[in-house]
Amino acid sequence: MSKHTTIDAKRWQDVTTRRKAADGTFFYAVTTTGVFCRPSCPARTAKRENVVFYENAADAEAAGFRPCQRCHPLAAVGRDPHTSLMRAMADYIDAHTGEALPLKRLAMEAGISPFHFQRTFKAVIGVSAKEYQAAARLRRFKEQLRKGDGVLAATYDAGYGSTSRVYEKVDGGLGMTPSAYRRGGAGETITYTVRETALGPLMMAATARGVCFVQFGESEEALRKQLSMEFPHAILEIASAGAKGPIDHWMAALEKHLAGSAPRPELPLDLRGTAFQIKVWRFLLSVRAGDVVSYSELAAGISAPRSVRAVASACGANRIAVLVPCHRALRADGSLGGYRWGLDRKRTLLDAERSKSHISY
Repeated sequence: MSKHTTIDAKRWQDVTTRRKAADGTFFYAVTTTGVFCRPSCPARTAKRENVVFYENAADAEAAGFRPCQRCHPLAAVGRDPHTSLMRAMADYIDAHTGEALPLKRLAMEAGISPFHFQRTFKAVIGVSAKEYQAAARLRRFKEQLRKGDGVLAATYDAGYGSTSRVYEKVDGGLGMTPSAYRRGGAGETITYTVRETALGPLMMAATARGVCFVQFGESEEALRKQLSMEFPHAILEIASAGAKGPIDHWMAALEKHLAGSAPRPELPLDLRGTAFQIKVWRFLLSVRAGDVVSYSELAAGISAPRSVRAVASACGANRIAVLVPCHRALRADGSLGGYRWGLDRKRTLLDAERSKSHISY
């Protein structure tokens, strides 16, 4: 088998699984329709004999193919005319989180039909307008709580309308009850350390009960800011070499795992979340290295088969990367889904586990 054939086989697999992480790395065109697409295009998969691959969008256009109106492949290279409009609409949603924003209102604001708006917004931004507003509203709610606003004031300012709705809506993304989140770790001492790992800067933080925070970031400063945002009222102390108990040993064990020279360490965890979230995280801890589980399988595994969306939100609320292996949760079609520390890191973790266990998925 030639190298070219091998590359095409891998690309075809990315197309059939609609792998989001492959977007921008290549494009495919369908000779029977005359359009070219991203690998993750949601349209019905064409027959293999009608598909050709291109390294970039310019080559596909030069061959006479036009961009798909469903996946907007030119958005991946910053040339899609809808991209700036949808980004402007995302800014509009951010500025109006406290208001009701039905699809009809957003489409009218954008000057296009509701159907076209729905499809285009998701193609460009990556989530539906409804999902984007829910995330924006949660961010606003968390910001107000961090500033010291009472739960009631923060609830109405973020547009939830009632305290009953806020408990219903934020449970999957806040990590605890609103009143507990507002306390922000008051009265606790949290020790942290930062290391440069195979997957970039990594911070680990722990309370007396165990590890409460493991996150990747762009820099030590950004990670320190994130820790402070999560626990704004706690006393944060950096671990001096050998002076802060076991956290240095724990971080060293995790570094070895990320470098591929040791299994995932079994460390004491201080899991902070709702009862539902902790169920999800504990189930993930039972998934073997090299195995993956879909969000629907995860929901069924905790006896909540109708809570697929809430399960995905619980994975997104996980503060403890790698040690609570939410990277092993995928969408039902086998695509990566989301990962708060970046899809490249998720794929790297999965590929490393797969190569060690010789499991193919």
